[in-house]
Amino acid sequence: MDLSDTPEEAAFRARLREWLAAVLPGHPPPPPPGDWPGRRAYDLGWQRRLHDAGYAGVHWDATPSVRLIFLEETERAGAPYVGANFVGLLHAGPTIAAEGTPDQRARWLPPILRGEEVWCQGFSEPEAGSDLAALRTRAWRDGDAYVVTGSKIWTSHAEVADWCELLVRTDSDAPQHRGITWLAMPMDAPGVTVRPLRTLAGSAEFAEVFLDEVRVPVANRVGEENDGWRVTMVTLSFERGTAFAGEVVACRRVLAELAVEARKNGRWDDAALRRRLGRLHAEFRALWRLTQWNVSAAAAAGGVPGAGGSVFKLRYSHARQELYDAAAEVLGPDCLDLDRRWTLDRLSSLAYTIAAGTSQIQHNIIAERILGLPKGR
Repeated sequence: MDLSDTPEEAAFRARLREWLAAVLPGHPPPPPPGDWPGRRAYDLGWQRRLHDAGYAGVHWDATPSVRLIFLEETERAGAPYVGANFVGLLHAGPTIAAEGTPDQRARWLPPILRGEEVWCQGFSEPEAGSDLAALRTRAWRDGDAYVVTGSKIWTSHAEVADWCELLVRTDSDAPQHRGITWLAMPMDAPGVTVRPLRTLAGSAEFAEVFLDEVRVPVANRVGEENDGWRVTMVTLSFERGTAFAGEVVACRRVLAELAVEARKNGRWDDAALRRRLGRLHAEFRALWRLTQWNVSAAAAAGGVPGAGGSVFKLRYSHARQELYDAAAEVLGPDCLDLDRRWTLDRLSSLAYTIAAGTSQIQHNIIAERILGLPKGR
């Protein structure tokens, strides 16, 4: 499989680099950590700038390879991270583009691309995190609306979101995977209560969401009733297949910075540390090649990433944790100082083997869908 740029892709990469070099020097700095209303405004402002320059549509209107080039080049240039736009741009948006009706695509995709609306993800529940199919949030049909009651947890950016990609159980008698429906729920609907959750790193980008007979129009259903599990697999394939691509580039940059820091503070003399950094360098190079392979395979399969995304997500989650463990080794006692670089990143890296599907779930997917092993009983 040829992983090099085509002439058209190379031309896109060159144009993007030139634009980033022109606009980033004058772009304002982000707000302080914890200011999520400020971060929402900042992230939407950057998205609007991408839109006006003609780059916002790459997430859905371009090939997977061009999307990967976009993520690679913006991260290398130090452009603002998607932040509060993460769910809309990389999860809900691609899912609606792939599974939504023409009216749904016309309603929800342009505001995401223009930097006007933020989405959150309402999948996990207090008793159905890793076992997503065991979710209990119920929805029953009442005329032209679903009435939703239940709760969600670890709902990304719920406190600043306009919409939620919500999974609900619409048939309690059906087998677990067959009674689920995917809804787009307005976060300002009566009956929605949001309570932010503070993480180990001190941030509050997650929240609990309580739903008390929330009415969601049937027109907001993406896919057919009780077909939400299949639609969800499309969402998760994007989340595990390409959504972390820019972060691989970021990790490679951090690795280079760690080598510089180790040379400054004398820890470079430790041969074991040098070997560890060298192995991580090879690891992230391999992960980048795997990402390229996955998006090339997705292009051949119609644009939706496949089960290979679970291979990437599984290894990337652990490699990221290993990277920041190496950062602690480089920093020495300073790794306990929350004001030092990489300390908060190390704390947040602990969540990566849980977020977007636990490592145990990824092992199961790889075993069953790639290796063809039987399901456990």
